[in-house]
Amino acid sequence: MAISARTKAKTIADINVTPMVDVMLVLLIIFMVITPMLTKGISVDLVRARNPATMQAADKDDAVVVAVTRDGKVYLGKIQQQSSELGPKVKDLIANKLDKTVYIRSDSRAKYGLVVDVVDNIRTAGVDQIGLITEKVEEKGVRPQAAAPALAP
Repeated sequence: MAISARTKAKTIADINVTPMVDVMLVLLIIFMVITPMLTKGISVDLVRARNPATMQAADKDDAVVVAVTRDGKVYLGKIQQQSSELGPKVKDLIANKLDKTVYIRSDSRAKYGLVVDVVDNIRTAGVDQIGLITEKVEEKGVRPQAAAPALAP
C-alpha cells in the first residue's frame, strides 16, 4: 500500500516554547517562595551611610542581633521582646562566646529615643562592643572632583 502525498504528515519547523515557559514559571514560583525564607531576622529599612564599616561577623548564624522596627517593636533574633528585658537575655546569649559584640539593626524611621533605650539596656548586660548595621549609599553619576588648577601670579 502506498501512502499518498496528501496523507503524509507535514513537519513543523517552528520551535515549541510551551515546555520552556512551563519550566520558567515553575522556577519563578520556587524563587518567590524561597526568597523570604533567606532573610535573617526581622526586615527593616536600614539607615544609609556613605562610609560604613564592614561587619562580616553580623552575618554569622550565632551573632546576637537586635532589631528595632519603625513601629517601636524590638526583636532579639526573631522573637519580640520588651526593651527592658533585653539586658538579661543578651547576657545569657553572650555568656559563652568569645566575640561579645551585639549588632543593632534599626529602621531609619525608628524613634531615636527607643534606639538609645535599646543600646542602654544592652550595655547593662556588660556589652562593650555594639555594632550599628547600616547600608552603603551607592552614589550614581558622581565623579571625583579634580584638583583646582593653580593660579599663576
